[in-house]
Amino acid sequence: MIAHHATTQPDTSALRTHLDRWLAAHGAGLIGLRRHLHAHPELSGEEHATAAFLFERLVEAGLAPQLLPNGNGLICDIGPDGGPADPDDEGPLVALRADLDALPLPDTKDVPYRSTVDGVCHACGHDVHVAVVIGAGLALAATGDLPGRVRLILQPSEEVFPSGAPDVIAAGALDGVSAIYALHCDPKIGAGVVGLRFGPLTAAADAIRITLSGPGGHTARPHNTADLVNALGRVVTEVPALLARRVDPRAGLSLVFGSIQAGRAANAIPQTGYATGTVRVLDRDAWQTAPELITRLVHEVVAPTGATAEVEYTRGVPPVVNEPRATALLAAACGDALGRDALVDTPQSMGGEDFSWYLEHVPGAMARLGVGRPGEQLDLHQGSFDVDERAIGAGVRLLAHAVLATLSA
Repeated sequence: MIAHHATTQPDTSALRTHLDRWLAAHGAGLIGLRRHLHAHPELSGEEHATAAFLFERLVEAGLAPQLLPNGNGLICDIGPDGGPADPDDEGPLVALRADLDALPLPDTKDVPYRSTVDGVCHACGHDVHVAVVIGAGLALAATGDLPGRVRLILQPSEEVFPSGAPDVIAAGALDGVSAIYALHCDPKIGAGVVGLRFGPLTAAADAIRITLSGPGGHTARPHNTADLVNALGRVVTEVPALLARRVDPRAGLSLVFGSIQAGRAANAIPQTGYATGTVRVLDRDAWQTAPELITRLVHEVVAPTGATAEVEYTRGVPPVVNEPRATALLAAACGDALGRDALVDTPQSMGGEDFSWYLEHVPGAMARLGVGRPGEQLDLHQGSFDVDERAIGAGVRLLAHAVLATLSA
């Protein structure tokens, strides 16, 4: 249980008082920022206007953000005095990460901040993530006395393969960073509640495409050719079943196909066909060996059919594995910021999240931020998705306390 991993924090009563005052003055502005982003969503790789808008907000706050090379994301360092970080500043550096991109879904809500872009919607809460990270950074900067530095990472392209995190890391986002935190909206828990888990939180998620080929032929004479449709059927049923006997069940490896395409005529065996799907796994070692194992199983299953198989395996993201110490600090910060009853255990998810790439380099943790609206049962990745905006203030409090605890540890 989360409560078993509590850790010692400094006296943060002054921070609680500061956050009360800061949110009273600026909380409505954070909600306005979130609503602006919600009304003006941009797809993965296209977040240039979003980045420019946030750049200007940070400059107005007296900071010195830096746009990423493609101009669709940014990094902003805050020094111990609350201003732009100086190269000579000393002390630890803690990063907060938010993602900027929206999804290719129509916004079906009837609200003043409904998306103004046809077919594009913030249906996963990235607008909330940004408002929380910006708010936590500005609130910490306003203290004017930090025991270290804070870095805000506003990242593009979380929702696609390949995702944006590796490019952001290559641009230096983790240089000097000692720990990193992030939040993800969870509509299944209410505002003011935080879900946390030690160890694997989300699964690795990869993509696979299996293409089969053969001579083709007449369905009256399948024995004279390679029956490609039959072979595809074997692949999509037998390979996932075999995986269950080749991999430790505790690894949580799952291969699920989402599309199959082969032929057009009922009386003709096609020359080519393919199946596409995703591979998800909670264990990092199993993730490393999955491409080789699955490729070998595909060829073993296809060989007796006479068809030829080609496997295209595309790496997506590793699993998010919350590091124990960072998770303990985040759990303790939650109790201090929101109260002990605000922290709940959260289940593992087989969904992918590219925050995992940062955790390949530095310790850190991701928590679930409750955004559920009373009386509604909404889910992520739906055009009707919306949040209880009180969650923004809760997220600001949580991350601000987590940063201070980590800098002081």
